[in-house]
Amino acid sequence: MHRLDLLKEDGARSLEQVPVTTLAGKTVLVTGASGIVGTHFLYGLMHCQQQLGLPVRVYGVVQQGVPDHLKSLVDEGYVSIIVGNMAGNGFVSDLPRADFIVHAATYGQPGRFIEEAQSTLKLNTVATFGLLEKLLAGGQFLFVSSSEVYSGLTNPPFSEDQIGTTNTTHARSCYIEAKRCGEAICNAYRVRGISAKSARLSLGYGPGTRPRDKRVMYSLIEKGLMEKTIRLLDRGEARRTYCYISDAVHMMWRILLEGTEPVYNVGGTSHTTIAELASLIGDLLNVPVEIPAESKAAMAGAPDDMFADIGKFIREFGPVPLVSLKEGLERTVEWQKAMYS
Repeated sequence: MHRLDLLKEDGARSLEQVPVTTLAGKTVLVTGASGIVGTHFLYGLMHCQQQLGLPVRVYGVVQQGVPDHLKSLVDEGYVSIIVGNMAGNGFVSDLPRADFIVHAATYGQPGRFIEEAQSTLKLNTVATFGLLEKLLAGGQFLFVSSSEVYSGLTNPPFSEDQIGTTNTTHARSCYIEAKRCGEAICNAYRVRGISAKSARLSLGYGPGTRPRDKRVMYSLIEKGLMEKTIRLLDRGEARRTYCYISDAVHMMWRILLEGTEPVYNVGGTSHTTIAELASLIGDLLNVPVEIPAESKAAMAGAPDDMFADIGKFIREFGPVPLVSLKEGLERTVEWQKAMYS
């Protein structure tokens, strides 16, 4: 069971003040369509067709079949799904050409992108080259990068003119270096006059995930729901800045359609420790939170603090009325409750 109403509401909210009429009569290709970012782009595009009456041709690329929360979009004709491995030889070359391309295909879970290091590198580099060649004349391209490119820096918040200091031997180098290279590829195409932009996303969260997602927030919610207790593995002192998914996708829509700069940070303004996050989730679920006296080994290479400065976006597009962490968590918990019911 899924709360598709949450996805529909967030998809519509992500389009507020976005010049969506630009999409009329165009083709949009979204990779990583089953992930949380891709899912919300597709639900926004459904809103364009269903509620706004815009004729848009939409393709979504997934790796392993259509997830349940996207089946209604396919059945009702709002999106055509293409299944295949974008890290495989030749797959990207067979994709349709498009006026707008959102490249969100990557592994968001640290455990997975470390385990699938070679695919992670290919998805962000070789596939990025191939997709840019699929862009129609006058088209717009968005590469979904990550705030992980700031890894190794201290004294956040971090701005777009900074870059991390980690070595290629870093535990997360496959992801960090792949995102850096993807951005460099986009910039190389900008020199040729192609409108390619990168969005350094900082921890987008919300409805639209699948079971057993091991990212910290979802894992904490799952523990609270299934075990009735949230037990942290460490003291939870690391700090994170979360951005609710409708806000993150709203910012990315604006960057795709109107952005003038090569790189933008996309993120929120909340700055919370993992322990504080666990406490908020525990309160929502009415379950206890246990914090150990001593920390076990943390995920390899995880940063102590990640806080991206979104000042550039605000200066160009104006302030974003961000969803509060409390409201965003409430909606995320409702999604997880339905999913695990």
